[in-house]
Amino acid sequence: MRKKFRKNQYNQKKDGLIMFFFHSLMNSMKKSKSRLFVLLGVFLLTTFVSFIDYATRNNASKPIYYEYEVGQISDITVVAKRTIIPITTDGLVVSAGEKIIRKGFPITEEAYEKLKLIAGEPSKIDFHDFGRTVLYLILLVVVALILLKTVQKNYAFKLREAIFLGALFVLVYCLSALMLNTKTFSSPFFLVVLIPAALCTMLIAILINIETANCFALLFAMGSLVATSFSAVVFLFVFISGLISARLVHKMEKRIDFIYVSFILAFLDSLLLFILWVIFPKDSVKIAICLAGVAFNGFISGVLVLGFLTPFESLLNTVTVFRLMDLSDLNIPIMKHLMVTAPGTYSHSMMVATLAESACREINANPLLARVGAYYHDIGKLEQPEYFVENQNEYNKHDEINPRISASIIRRHVKKGIEKAYQLHLPQEVIDIIAEHHGNGLIAYFYNEAKKLDENISPDEFSYPGNLPSTKESAVVMLADTVEAACRTLEKPSVPRLEKFIRQLVMKKYEDRQLDRSSLTFKEVDTIQEVFVDTLASYYHSRIEYPNQKDPDKKESVEKTNGSEKQEKANIRKIDEK
Repeated sequence: MRKKFRKNQYNQKKDGLIMFFFHSLMNSMKKSKSRLFVLLGVFLLTTFVSFIDYATRNNASKPIYYEYEVGQISDITVVAKRTIIPITTDGLVVSAGEKIIRKGFPITEEAYEKLKLIAGEPSKIDFHDFGRTVLYLILLVVVALILLKTVQKNYAFKLREAIFLGALFVLVYCLSALMLNTKTFSSPFFLVVLIPAALCTMLIAILINIETANCFALLFAMGSLVATSFSAVVFLFVFISGLISARLVHKMEKRIDFIYVSFILAFLDSLLLFILWVIFPKDSVKIAICLAGVAFNGFISGVLVLGFLTPFESLLNTVTVFRLMDLSDLNIPIMKHLMVTAPGTYSHSMMVATLAESACREINANPLLARVGAYYHDIGKLEQPEYFVENQNEYNKHDEINPRISASIIRRHVKKGIEKAYQLHLPQEVIDIIAEHHGNGLIAYFYNEAKKLDENISPDEFSYPGNLPSTKESAVVMLADTVEAACRTLEKPSVPRLEKFIRQLVMKKYEDRQLDRSSLTFKEVDTIQEVFVDTLASYYHSRIEYPNQKDPDKKESVEKTNGSEKQEKANIRKIDEK
């Protein structure tokens, strides 16, 4: 009985694990249904290309029989793709994989007869080889899923990016499969001249990230391996050239650098092909022509990336260092409009950008994205700039209106900022920073004022409608925004007072759970606080009090300090108007 009970228990656990795995798989497929359709499309396209390849593949075309004669020096190498046994047995058999004629060698009488035999053989699809290719493609799809899921587990590909990556893979596969059967590119040393491995991996490294580029360098190589009937030369060249090109453009910041990369890639690709030519056995390949070809391929790849970059940036709506550099130009119309219409907001945004960029650099986040996000985070204030405290003089419009209306105006600048960002076609990452820079925090000052009028007021009416910061850059901009606005209220910002005040502000955001989705660690939060203190201490240098300064009148100093702390508490209530 006990054994039977244990067996039933084991079966239940096993069934539970199977059901759990099945449900997890189904949920994953539902979440990424569109991407799976892209993957299926890539598989079907490559399968179709392989079918066309096998349907049109001939061991030797009909004209070969008439173009050559016994004793002539062959200008190509012809390899038999399948075994041919003639009906009239005269001892002449063509074996699959046999080299009938070799480039640079004279054609023998036996080779000529075999050529006639191949030329007379009707073309037909080798379904055995085709089926094997389809199985390899299925295996390649599985490898791609595992590889991208493992390496890029924290990155969710957008549908546009998935289509873009699939199109690049199909391009590489098509060129590898179809061009190998041409007379000119029958040798793998000539074929690699046509394969745009460097171009594709550079585009992926710049438009998405280097980890994805490295994955696709391997996937391009594996696809070429299948397409070329397992040519080691093609596989190694595509893989290594892809890795080199991705590394060369990683962290590139100037467009002029593409010219330097083009020359470097031309040299390295030529060197790589020469090494492969030395290592692997080959026929009498004109290596000088091949080296010149891959050098040109490498050079033109760098130039083409420069040309393709702008349209693909717009098409994918992605963040690249070059697009961020363009958006960080303070002379563009939106920045000039902000400076004229809301000068206080403009000044505040510049300071937030300085704080956020410095902090992100220290925690190894993206400092340029943080800077651009900070520049644009308050563009929603362009609608009603006079209602925000940094753009006011002595007159405050909120003194004349209901706190509920005031809170509505303050809340609305986030929504208006998102709308303006879409009109400007800003990258989604920048739009996310605009949407998340207040999280779902409470507008405390106006909430407290409203409670004096109505005790039953809901805090939801006085909370920002945005999501919590989802990235480190977004969280840093939120903290920089809060700290910069609050520190403006300090009358005598000594270093200890700055440290204490900034720590209180950051801890308040942490306690309100505004940083829960940002993946910031405690160590990174401490680093951010230190950067904020150092930066603001430098900014307020002309009026800062340092702890080692002697106070000639200690009592008066204490009274002033107590007075300033009271003033800080009063001013912090008005920070929500920012």
